[in-house]
Amino acid sequence: MNVFALIQNEDFSHAQLHSQLQSYANAYSLGGTGAIVTFTGLVRDFNSQGDIDGIELEHYPGMTDKALMLLVEQAVARFSLTAAGAVHRIGRLYNNEQIVWVGAAAPHRQAAFDAACFLMDMLKQSVPLWKKEFKGERSQWVETKASDDKAALKWMASK
Repeated sequence: MNVFALIQNEDFSHAQLHSQLQSYANAYSLGGTGAIVTFTGLVRDFNSQGDIDGIELEHYPGMTDKALMLLVEQAVARFSLTAAGAVHRIGRLYNNEQIVWVGAAAPHRQAAFDAACFLMDMLKQSVPLWKKEFKGERSQWVETKASDDKAALKWMASK
């Protein structure tokens, strides 16, 4: 097994996930991995209307997990990765907390960079997660951004 995908409430350790990814890559292709690229997304303290205190992420249990795993598997196949992983948190998250981590291991750096971008761009499009921003007692559901759709379409057009 050279892939992992997790949906969880708990925070995650970037170092632990990097180590897990490298271990998976080594088990799959000892000495064949020349690059590992990771990305960690954080909760911003603002939106288009001003400051926020954080976000609340909801998911569809079972479906969200499967969709995230499928996306990671697609990245491995598309970019000839030696390993890949993704972790997405759910629940109530406050400013500067970690939301998402993606990692890609590949023989060469460009494939790893491209795969990490693919994972993030497509995650927003193909993994069922719903985001609500909150400030104090007020909250508001977040609509999909046109820029997120455009980023995903770029990958869909270049299959």
